[in-house]
Amino acid sequence: FQRKKPALVSLPEEIVQVVAGGMHTVCLSDTGNVYTFGCNDEGALGRDTTESGSEMVPAKVALEEKVVQVSAGDSHSAALTEDGTLYIWGAFRDNNGVIGLVEPEKTCNIPMKLSVREPVVKIASGNDHVVMVTLGGKLYTAGTGEQGQLGRVAEMLSNRGGRRGLARLLAPGIVTVKEKPHFIDAFCGSYLTFALSKEGHVYGFGLNNYHQLGTESIKPCFHPVKLTCFKNSTTSWVEFCGGQHHTVCLDAEGQVYSLGRAEYGRLGLGPAAEEKSEPTPVMGIEATSSVTCGATVSFAVTREGSVYAWGMGTNLQLGTGEEDDEWSPVKMTGKQLENRAVLMASSGGQHTVLLVKDKQES
Repeated sequence: FQRKKPALVSLPEEIVQVVAGGMHTVCLSDTGNVYTFGCNDEGALGRDTTESGSEMVPAKVALEEKVVQVSAGDSHSAALTEDGTLYIWGAFRDNNGVIGLVEPEKTCNIPMKLSVREPVVKIASGNDHVVMVTLGGKLYTAGTGEQGQLGRVAEMLSNRGGRRGLARLLAPGIVTVKEKPHFIDAFCGSYLTFALSKEGHVYGFGLNNYHQLGTESIKPCFHPVKLTCFKNSTTSWVEFCGGQHHTVCLDAEGQVYSLGRAEYGRLGLGPAAEEKSEPTPVMGIEATSSVTCGATVSFAVTREGSVYAWGMGTNLQLGTGEEDDEWSPVKMTGKQLENRAVLMASSGGQHTVLLVKDKQES
């Protein structure tokens, strides 16, 4: 069924994080269990769904250890445990189909350990790549590299890995930067990656055809670029997220910015907006605590617990109940949101999920 307005999903435990993949959803409980539901093509749910209809109901993924963070892409999901181990399931795809996950051209229906040399403290997923920040401040990437989103595979090798083949892409590899920054956080768009350094710099790599990385050029960046458009003495960046061709970012003050492609209203800058090559303030939203993007939609969750949406309305992802595009932020409403505060939002290929709590609990 399509849903025009937010509808409640019942889960057996208290949930602390939700992420929307291409056509599936991953939930993390307060006890460290992972639940999935949605489309299980390529094994994205990480569990057995042979029983008819079982993919539509949230069910637990078999993981022995306590999970502290989850991420999801088009056909893959990932889970980070409290000791810094990464598990992954599903598949990465490129323009020619499945490239594999841990082994070339093989999908994984159950969680597989991804070997990284040191404990991981943060994970992020693009459509078909995963990024890991380690305890020691290193950045590792794995997955598809066609648009430069791995930041470590040259353009001539990006199509299926060159002579070393797909193993070059699938085995987590370290992203090197000349000045050896200490990375503290990383974020993904559909086909790009942003990384924040302890020194206060923002690095980016990947697809850039609408300036969504914030560089003057529209060439893809196959290796990390220090993004000068984010270097402002007064702005401290806390979050980045990207859709197919646009980026939304958040500063420490709670101000939302956008850049990249303007069609369908995805920048939230009003009906006359044009493509932006540097972060531009999105007006009409109170102080914001987090931002998220789907392919052609954007969301901001406010510190007060409201959620604003803008962009393409075709998939009913904006929660307005209509299929109209929204060129400026619109507050999401609905019966299920009346007495609830929104804690986080996530948007996938064609759906949006919200994590809420009852207001009287706060």
